[in-house]
Amino acid sequence: MNNHERLIELLSNSDGFVSGEKISEELGISRTAVWKQIKKLEALGYEIEAVTKHGYRLLYAPTGFNVETVQNNLAHHRFGHHIHYCKAVDSTQFAARELAEQGGQEGIVVLAEQQLSGKGRMGRVWHSPYGKGIWMSIILRPLTPIQLAPQLTLLTAVALTQAIRKVTGLEVGIKWPNDILYNGKKLCGILLESVAEEQRLKYVIAGIGISANLSAQDYDEELLHKATSLRIECGQPVRREQLVEAFMIEWETLFQQYEQEGFTPIAALWERYALSIGQRMLITTVQEQFIATPLSLTNNGSILVELEDGSQREIYSADMGEVKQ
Repeated sequence: MNNHERLIELLSNSDGFVSGEKISEELGISRTAVWKQIKKLEALGYEIEAVTKHGYRLLYAPTGFNVETVQNNLAHHRFGHHIHYCKAVDSTQFAARELAEQGGQEGIVVLAEQQLSGKGRMGRVWHSPYGKGIWMSIILRPLTPIQLAPQLTLLTAVALTQAIRKVTGLEVGIKWPNDILYNGKKLCGILLESVAEEQRLKYVIAGIGISANLSAQDYDEELLHKATSLRIECGQPVRREQLVEAFMIEWETLFQQYEQEGFTPIAALWERYALSIGQRMLITTVQEQFIATPLSLTNNGSILVELEDGSQREIYSADMGEVKQ
């Protein structure tokens, strides 16, 4: 057992604080080396309280993702039947795209404990600390016409919303087009990237980022005002495996409905969970900002909004924020 493992065992077996002196003696290292070991554990998702003259106390220990169990439970399903599990990657999107280019079949998942360069919408960085979230990308090979690809993003948002509601009981909602919020704070993000060939979708990589077991200390002050986690809102950690399985099954069910009945029933579900329909919103596109009221989804996955002068406009890509009174 190395010092890293011995320190975890020492902290886990204590009901309270363990002095730095005791850790130093047990591990045969200096007090400075103890502090460095503590920092290494924190980088791996452990939450450790340090109090002068008392020592260190373990507050939270992350659990590894049980890949085998999830793969077995999803073995005969469309998504999640094979999981490429990584401790850390630059981005699960990059890794999944490489697999897709090599001929990887639909439903293969790349799941990482940490992303070093996680991607969000509009080129933003996605905050994805080690061992506490669900950072994954899935290969899709849909028959959807290329011009209707945005429908897949909305379908994914509905599936994720329904899965979170079932697993946690939180009545989360969707902020157009694909953020999952609770009490006005972001819990999850979705990023679908398409690769086309001769005007047809060759494949789609669906990136899913779920802030599952992050604590308030995992966010800087700015992020804490606009982001949260399932653990914070539920008051206890969630089983990541259960949530991944629930999402994959919800997703498969909705895809089957979509392929059989089209986008109309999916759009109805999306609007049921939408947080912005009928509300005055500040809409930010690449070119401009303006105030408008979202009315409904269009058949191609864009959103129809009413401007302040009563005219209507179709929006394909934008951020929406509440209008400050």
